[in-house]
This record gives sequence, structure tokens and C-alpha cells, in this order.
Amino acid sequence: MASSMKLMLLLLVLSFLSFQAVHSSSALQFQHPLDPLTKQEITTVQTAVQRKYPTKKNTLTFNYIGLHDPDKPSLLKWEHSKQGTLNIPRKSFVIAIINKQTHEIVIDLNLKLILSDKIHTGHGFPTLSVEEQNDAILLPMRYKPFKESIKKRGLNLSEVVCATFSVGWYGQANSKRAVKLDCFMKETTVNIYVRPISELYILVDLDLMKIVEYHDRETHPVPTADNTDYRLSNQKPPFGPKQHSLATHQPQGPGFQINGHSISWANWKFHIGFDSRAGVVLSLASIYDLEKHKSRRVMYRGYISELFVPYQDPSEDWYFKTFFDAGEFGFGLSTVSMKPNRDCPSHAQFLDVYVHTGDGSPSLLEKAICVFEKYGDIMWRHTETGIPNVTELLESRTEVNLVVRSVVTVGNYDNIIDWEFKASGSIKPSIALTGILEIKPVDIKHKSEIKKDQHGTLVSANSVGVYHDHFYIYHLDLDIDGVDNSFEQTNLKTVRVTDGSSKRKSYWTVETKTANTESDAKISIGMAPAELAIVNPNKKTAVGNQVGYRLIPGATAHPLLVEDDYPQIRGAFTNHNVWVTPYNRSEKWAGGLYVDQSRGEDTLAVWTQKNRNIKNKDIVLWHVVGIHHVPAQEDFPMMPLLSTGFELRPTNFFERNPVLKTLSPNDVAWRECPK
Repeated sequence: MASSMKLMLLLLVLSFLSFQAVHSSSALQFQHPLDPLTKQEITTVQTAVQRKYPTKKNTLTFNYIGLHDPDKPSLLKWEHSKQGTLNIPRKSFVIAIINKQTHEIVIDLNLKLILSDKIHTGHGFPTLSVEEQNDAILLPMRYKPFKESIKKRGLNLSEVVCATFSVGWYGQANSKRAVKLDCFMKETTVNIYVRPISELYILVDLDLMKIVEYHDRETHPVPTADNTDYRLSNQKPPFGPKQHSLATHQPQGPGFQINGHSISWANWKFHIGFDSRAGVVLSLASIYDLEKHKSRRVMYRGYISELFVPYQDPSEDWYFKTFFDAGEFGFGLSTVSMKPNRDCPSHAQFLDVYVHTGDGSPSLLEKAICVFEKYGDIMWRHTETGIPNVTELLESRTEVNLVVRSVVTVGNYDNIIDWEFKASGSIKPSIALTGILEIKPVDIKHKSEIKKDQHGTLVSANSVGVYHDHFYIYHLDLDIDGVDNSFEQTNLKTVRVTDGSSKRKSYWTVETKTANTESDAKISIGMAPAELAIVNPNKKTAVGNQVGYRLIPGATAHPLLVEDDYPQIRGAFTNHNVWVTPYNRSEKWAGGLYVDQSRGEDTLAVWTQKNRNIKNKDIVLWHVVGIHHVPAQEDFPMMPLLSTGFELRPTNFFERNPVLKTLSPNDVAWRECPK
């Protein structure tokens, strides 16, 4: 009898374990291999590293915790299989500073084990943690020379706030982890950046967490706070122009579905990821071809790899302000929550993500990403009046697009980052800048008083908005209908008619060249008219054209710094607007893995010196979108949106217009609301 009871208990235990295994497996299959790290996974990373390096015996800061990219061929096999039947290990790549040494650690998140632990010995430092920056900005408040400087200026120390700025690299042989601090006045306005305290030099050693250099030179007055506060509660009439209320309503609900982080909308499917350095990462974008009855791949992965912001004032207080916002401060770490009905329309849906803190803890970032449909544009139309005995024809279709949006705020600037998908097959990435100018205080109240180059625009009394650039570089791993692609440049050239065959004297035609190597694909847009495309030479349309996607750039900007200037050496990826490289899993960051005080030794410009073969290969398109910003008074004290972007547009990808038969949304009859 006892043995029978034992057998029954054993069977019950085995049954329970089997139930748990099945349900665990079922749960795992719903986690996409490219999903952002979860709260539990970030905690797993923290625990694994702290187990090896206990914090009671070691100093430990987590500067980057991200998903260790899965092997691309394996992931594509996983996608084409019944998802979940192939095992894609979840791993994390970690950069941590342990006892002042930079460690690169790979952790198996399922086994909760450290797989590798290497010490970085080259130049450059990891992304700055938010916590160490917060600690640094408090140091001046306890520093006697600083307090004396504030008193000398007649300012109130309790109304002073400081901010961190990366120091760059200017040829010095040795570097230490450090930041510079600028300080501002916050009394009567929250718009601190327009009220800088000038001529204070504060250098903080982050490893020692102390001020190691301090200078107080000649002073300029702190600009006035008048009319600088942007809070609605502090605004006074008159208001205007008056905006009428708008309500959006989707009686059938949203036209897209979100399953975890996978999106289905119209004829598109893609995945939304998130990284503490890159921010939003879009992957596995495929579009359904109605005629071929299948989904066709367009983009394996797309994200902003770096943002280079060099200011154009070479003076002692400003020369170092040449920032790399993604690599130095982290686009993901700098992503902010969005406000419904303001940052995104009322019908938007939001995604939350987890980011890591400096001690490795997970931190919930609510409403980090919004997804919504955008209405009102024209998809296509035509009015025909030239056919005899036929009533005027008018055919028009309303365009509905899908937008994925996030906002990245690095210090004074807010970057609104959109990825817009069109049913016609286009993808339109765009950036809109707003926020606050970097202001230099001056002893000038009118332009007529300017005696020398102020390196900016006098936007208000005693306030110069300094000239600067914004260079965004996109990493676009396009897989046009397959992995093996080529890059084509189609030049438009003028032909003069000399044989008397036409009454015309000239026309233009095209000449297409396929890039064989990386050097062939370095393009500075705007020098000559050209069409740029990624094509699949292994796939052709019914009439024989190679299927492809064209890059349609927006307004282009080229760097104006000399190439041997130290910031430009580090930001050499801006030397061309277009680059093409063979896919390499380790080549993710155009400015290098370690950007803070880097020396330009690990950048896109260096990788392409290998001049690798890119013809009919798995290739990556890198596109630089730039803005030369000459501030204007309208940018002060709060800057209206300044936008730029580009389009990836199908070119002979479909047999014909893919939205010819697309219907416009039904009109909605609104009933008058009772008064």
C-alpha cells in the first residue's frame, strides 16, 4: 500500500513538472528573440554580475545593458519556422565599469550565467550613467571656490542648477573619465538653459567623483528671465492664434494589431525593439504583395546609430561642445515618457519599456513608444476632363499611414523620432527638433554693438544662440526581397543632340553603375543629380527590372569642419551622406563602441577602409541626415519644430501600383452632441 502511494505521488509530481514544462515552453515561444529586455532579465544581469563582483568588495557601475544580437541567419530561420520550434538563446551584452576597469560581459539570460568577461584596454569610455551625472552636478554646491564665485556675482546659491557636458578629445595622450559642468540660474523660470552663468570652468573626475579643476574668469551678466518661462501656467494674455478643438474617432477600432512588440498593419508586419543606447529599433519589416500572395522582406533592422552635434564656437568655454548624444548619453536612456493627446493623438496606443539604472536595477519607462494611424493625406488622385462625351472623372484615395514615435531628450534638445509606414510600400523616417537653444551670455543688447564674431545669432538681449549642427546617422540593414542585395547609383546626364535627328538640342538620360566595393558606395548627395537604390539582382519583375528600394533624401548637409579637426576625426562618419558596408554583427555603432573621449579609431569611416566587396551581398545602408542650425529669434526661448527626414521608396519592387485597389476609409457621420 505504501509503495502504491509513493507511485501515485511520483506520478503526480511528474505530471506537475510536465505541466510546468509545457506551459513554460508555451510562454517562451511568445517572447520574440528581438524583444526588449524585460524587468526580470535586467535583474538577472544585475544578479549575475554582482555575484561575480560583490558590491561590498568592488566598485561597480552598469553603463550599458542590452540585448546581445542573435545570429542573423539563425533568427531568419526562426522567423520562417513555426516560431518557437527553434531555440534562439536570449543573451545580454553588458558594459560595466568595475574597479575603474571597463568590462565587456555576455550573459546567458536563460541559464543566468556569465559566458564571457573581457576587459577593454583601448581608447574611449562607455556611455555615461544617469546616476553618476546626477552625483556630479551636486558637487559644486559643496565646493567652497564655487560658492565664492556665486556670491561674488551676487547670485543666490539655492537658485543655481548645474548640468553635465562630455569633454571630447583634443589630441591629449592620456584621458580620464570626466565631465565638465555648466551652471544656470533657475529663479523665476524653469528655462535654465537660457540663463547660463558664464566663464566658470568645472571639471569633475567621475571615478573620484570630485572636482579636479576649477577656474573663474571674467564674467558676463546672466541673461534676464523675462519672457523665457514656457509653462502654460506662467503665460499671460493675449493668447493666440486660437486653435479649434479636434476629436478623432475610430469606430472600428485601430487598424493595427500589437502582439507583444510585433505590429501588423495594412500590408505591413514588423517588430519594435528598444535599446538603452539606440532607443527604438525596428526589425523584420515585411510587406504583403497582393499579386504574389506573400510577404516580402524590406528591412531586417533600422535605428539611429549616432547623433553628432558640434557647436561652432572655438572659445575656451565652448570648444569642447561637440557631442555624440547616442554614444555618450544614450538615446534609450534619454528617451522620455510621452503625453497622450499632446505628443501623440488620442487614438494612439503606447508601449512601456524597461531601462537600466547605474546599479543595474530595472526602471520602468511608461509610454516610451506610441503607435498611431495618421489620416488626411492623398494616396493618389486624378481628375480627367479630356475624354469627349464623358462626364468629368475624379478618382481620389485617402492615405492612412502608420507612425511609430518616440521622444529623446538630451539636455536642452528634444528629438521627436518617427518611423512612418505607407501602404504603398514606402518607409519615411523623420526627425523633428524642438527644445531650447544653447545660449552664450554676452555684453551686447543690440546687433549694432557686435564688434567681433560671436559664433551665433543675437536672439535676445545678452543672449547668443550659438551656431551648431545636428548629424543623425541611420543604420539600415535592408534585405530587399532577400538577403543578397547590391547598391546602385543611377546618374542623370545631359546629352546634346548633334546629329540633327530632333528639333531639340538636348535631353537627359540615365547611366546606372553597381557598386563593387565600399569605396564605390561613399556618396555625398547634392553634388550631382543621381538616383540611389538597394536592389536584389537575383529577383526581377515580369518585364525584367531588378526589384529594389530607392533612397530619396531630404535636405542634405555636409560637414564644414576640416577633416583633421579632432571632433571631425571622431565624427568622420559624416564625411559622406551615404555609406554601404557588408553586414557585420559587430558593426552597429557608427562612432564606435566607446564614444566618450574616443579618438576616431573605431568608426564607420575606419571600417570602410577595408574596401570590402558589397556586390550581391548581405549589405547595410548607412544614411546621414544633417541640419546646419543658424538660430533665429523665433527659436527663442522655446524652439518650434524643425524637421528633416528621408524616404525609402519601392522601385520596381511591385509589378504595378500596389494601392490601386485600396479603398478609402468610410466616412463617419457624427451626431450633434446634446447641449
